[in-house]
This record gives sequence, structure tokens and C-alpha cells, in this order.
Amino acid sequence: MRLEPRNVQLIGEEFAVQWNDGAESYFQLERLRRACPCATCGGEPDVLGHIARPNVSYTDASFELVGWELIGGYAIQPRWRDGHSTGLYSFQYLRRLAAALP
Repeated sequence: MRLEPRNVQLIGEEFAVQWNDGAESYFQLERLRRACPCATCGGEPDVLGHIARPNVSYTDASFELVGWELIGGYAIQPRWRDGHSTGLYSFQYLRRLAAALP
């Protein structure tokens, strides 16, 4: 079965995803933003595979979700109040992130 979200909602300070396999994932907005997988936030490897991690600073607006889009049947792209919107959170990445939550 291909993993896909059935329902995606913002519930208070949490981003909630109901998956087509019946599982549900809940992400605190700050944790979701800090886990942004884009190159600007997480860095990108050079030709030798070394990752240069950028110094990312956040404001209160960084953790306010203003919307999201489903991208190509494989990812969710959040839009944050501070204008950041380049992170593509693949469905598999979101499931791994949810499994890593305490």
C-alpha cells in the first residue's frame, strides 16, 4: 500500500495527519519547523558528502503555520508565517519523524 495522508489539519499548536493505513501523526509546530529538511535549514552535502550546516535563527513567526500543499503525491510543503516554504516533508519522512517523538 502506498503511504498517503487521508486528512491533514492544523489543530491548535499541532499539525495532524491521518494516514491511509489508519495511523495518525501529531507534530508540535515548533518541532516540525525545526525538522525542516530543506537545504537552507538542514544543510546540503558537498561533493565529498560533508554536510555544511547553516546557522538558522527563528522568530515566533517561524513556528506559526499559515498553510500547506500536497506535492506530487509524495510530500507536504508547509508555509510558515515568516515566509519560509521551501521544505518538502515526504510522507515517509513525516512517519519517521512521528516515530521518533517521545
